[in-house]
Amino acid sequence: MAYSETVKNFNRIRDYMREFFVYGFRSRDEYTGKSSRSYDDERRRLESWLGDYMHFRQTPEGKIVFISIDSRILHHNPLYKAWKTKSFTDGDITLHFILMDILEGDDKKLTLGEIIEEVDKYLSAFEEPKSFDESTIRKKLKEYVEEGIIVTSKKGKILYYQRSKDVYAGASDILDFFSEIAPCGVIGSYLLDKKNAHKENAQKEISHKEISHKEISHKEISHKEIFGFKHHYITAALDSEILCDIFTAMRDRRMIKLEMVNRNKYPLAESLVVPLQVMISAQNGRQYLMAYSQRVSRVVSLRIDRILSVTPGEVCDTFEEYRAYFQNMRKHLWGVSVQSRTGERMEHVDFTVRIEKDEPHILQRLEREKRCGILEQIDEETVRFSVDVYDASELIPWIRSFICRIKEVHFSDPGMEEQFHSDIQRIIQRIL
Repeated sequence: MAYSETVKNFNRIRDYMREFFVYGFRSRDEYTGKSSRSYDDERRRLESWLGDYMHFRQTPEGKIVFISIDSRILHHNPLYKAWKTKSFTDGDITLHFILMDILEGDDKKLTLGEIIEEVDKYLSAFEEPKSFDESTIRKKLKEYVEEGIIVTSKKGKILYYQRSKDVYAGASDILDFFSEIAPCGVIGSYLLDKKNAHKENAQKEISHKEISHKEISHKEISHKEIFGFKHHYITAALDSEILCDIFTAMRDRRMIKLEMVNRNKYPLAESLVVPLQVMISAQNGRQYLMAYSQRVSRVVSLRIDRILSVTPGEVCDTFEEYRAYFQNMRKHLWGVSVQSRTGERMEHVDFTVRIEKDEPHILQRLEREKRCGILEQIDEETVRFSVDVYDASELIPWIRSFICRIKEVHFSDPGMEEQFHSDIQRIIQRIL
């Protein structure tokens, strides 16, 4: 029987999912942050959602449980299942479906008073008396208007409420792509679930009727998966709620208070920042918040997977100034590091690459991956790359990928240049 208990505190689930999937390979006794009973409860819960992906290995230290997923063969992120167990109160669910039923129909418009009267009629059918006061219904309607689920219109001074039309019908391919690529893609996954439910109902109706192939197309009753992903960074799903809170604060131009942990999870730290932009690595899928910290009076980069909670603060009157300041900085960012290791404002890097006549793909790669750098053709077989960035160390892994073709390389930081050449010499010695 599936372990079906719903969850209110998602941070706990997020933490254990990272332990089993991102970090993994630890025995039950090595989870010292929580009790053994808590460990067993969360393991059973995860197994109920991800049973096909849960594995274990017996070692001298004990049984090691971990999640193993080959993201290359997946069309949809399995970690979204965790969000779909998030619990709601009975009242939330009851009122939601009553409102949706009352406002069913494209042309049906009702006033607040009419809606309250209809809600009372529905509630009278319950064996145990239930009730919602006017304030609760008004707040729920306001929330749905803000979310776009309900729209309003006025006739004179009277306000009418009406269900908005579904905007995602027929957009399966768009949702397939959005749900796996976009930040907060879990929203697309929810919409796909709803769309697939409609499709299943349609298929059941069709199976009970004699309908020719001319009357209904195959496309209407089936959906072919067309997307596969070479690099599928599924763990970002665990940070969806944090991202949503950050995006909301950015939209409202608000400061936020962050509760964070370091890589060892302790100690907890709080930080008051102005969120400016979310940046996502195309190499590893890691997500970063670029924010202005008033404590250190500069832009900082914060790993989103280490943020435990986001609390909205006051509206920041200088939000646009901070954002404009960051956009100027972006011209000299290779990754997300915003501070020179030497203390200088900028660090300079340049190197020359030899390209044979039959290797146009090398030049194409340089053009494609140069980011904020500049390419200069020296002669038919030589190209110089140069860039000024805040942290030159971020370029080193990329520069090394051209190592067989590099003729010379220079760093404005002498220590970094010496370290680079020293590393190359050690590699050569090992080969020889």
